[in-house]
Amino acid sequence: MKYGVFFLLFFLIFDSAALAETGPGHPKGVVLLHGLARSASSMKKMEKALQAAGYQTLNIDYPSTSHPVEVLCRDHVAPKVNAFSKATGGSLAFVTHSMGGIVLRYLVKEGLIETPHSAVMLSPPNQGSETVDKLGGLRLFKLINGPAGNQLGTGPDQLPATLGPVTFPLGILTGTRTINFILSALIPGPDDGKVAVARAPVAGMADFRAIPATHPFIMKNRTAIEETLGFLEKGRFSE
Repeated sequence: MKYGVFFLLFFLIFDSAALAETGPGHPKGVVLLHGLARSASSMKKMEKALQAAGYQTLNIDYPSTSHPVEVLCRDHVAPKVNAFSKATGGSLAFVTHSMGGIVLRYLVKEGLIETPHSAVMLSPPNQGSETVDKLGGLRLFKLINGPAGNQLGTGPDQLPATLGPVTFPLGILTGTRTINFILSALIPGPDDGKVAVARAPVAGMADFRAIPATHPFIMKNRTAIEETLGFLEKGRFSE
């Protein structure tokens, strides 16, 4: 009899632990969205860290310089996210870099995907970037960045300003170092070479932290990776 009670307690404890690990407090999978003129390979180090922490991942490669954000979201990102959500059978978290954060906000605002469980954005131009304001009219800029690049300015008619507050738990990490001093000269205040620290926050976010990282490499930064994992687990960054 006592062994029966022992095994009953064992399975109750085991099932409770499993529920705590995979229940509503934890995302079933994590979607990674790279930035403008980048590829899924740029998020590979972050993806490996997420996988090592036990998450299923979907690292989406989308043609960021070929279409406006609206087309990218509708035709290239949303179908993959929704298929992944169905395959994992649960809510999803997101980790985005740069324009990937704007892609996520558009997906949610337009109802193209279910509201995320949570998300971490790395160096997002949530209030646009002055580099687009000042260089967006140049032919070379358009050639390199495509139509989506010119949607990321700071004006009230630019895409970031039209997306409104976020409606899901969001942590934002942005950088304070630069390797592009020419672009940094166009940006007022501290920046990461592409986005001003003051332009990264968005209304409704749960946490915000600036770290010593550059825009092109923040997704590979050890602090950024550690803080991302911490936020997905606890809903906040470290002190």
